[in-house]
Amino acid sequence: MNLSFSPVGIIHSEHYNAIETPAQPVFAQDCYGTVEVFPEFTEGLKDIEGFSHLYLIYHLHNAGKPKLIVKPFLQDMEHGIFATRTPLRPNAIGLSIVELLKVENNILHIRGVDILDKTPVLDIKPYAARFDHVYATRNGWLDDVDEKTAFIRGRRQYKPSRQH
Repeated sequence: MNLSFSPVGIIHSEHYNAIETPAQPVFAQDCYGTVEVFPEFTEGLKDIEGFSHLYLIYHLHNAGKPKLIVKPFLQDMEHGIFATRTPLRPNAIGLSIVELLKVENNILHIRGVDILDKTPVLDIKPYAARFDHVYATRNGWLDDVDEKTAFIRGRRQYKPSRQH
């Protein structure tokens, strides 16, 4: 089976280098950006401003060669790819939950951006707490990582470049 997708937009962010980009939205709360939705999809943004958060599904266009066993940023131990969020995936698809600040025509202003500049957006979905919020009782190997270590490693080599 062969699949193909076309982007619906592009992400603009201050991040140009993966190692200087926070590794998850929770570590990127002071990182802002925009999603430029292509004109032919602008009509699909109707009523999106009613949501505080969005799922962005995107193509990890700068990801390296896929690996099935990796050392994630939070630990120096190897884990299976499907037990991590590393970009070195068989299908280079990324997922982030970002805060929607405002909508201007076909531009979504967002916060919590852990995504490289010029990343193609495959889809945008509203985050709905009624459906999406779950209380996780098991977090696998992530439960072994303390909050301070997670924050330090999660920020990676990020240095804020501008004020918002």
